[in-house]
Amino acid sequence: MPTLSIIDGIKIDVYSRDHPPPHFHALYAGHEELIVINNLTTYAGKLPVAQRRKVIAWASTRQAWLMQVFNQLNP
Repeated sequence: MPTLSIIDGIKIDVYSRDHPPPHFHALYAGHEELIVINNLTTYAGKLPVAQRRKVIAWASTRQAWLMQVFNQLNP
């Protein structure tokens, strides 16, 4: 489970042997949200609104890279 980034205390992880659709995990202060990479929608869970905005802003410029990482860890 590599941590790809930490943004203002929000940890961004991609897990190996994870289920579809391709997604990443955002974790913050006991909250977790799974975010689908191709459209940046919530798959499960919920972050506080301010933290979710930061994560989406960060991910919106890295979608191709996030998909590449997910596919490498989940062949």
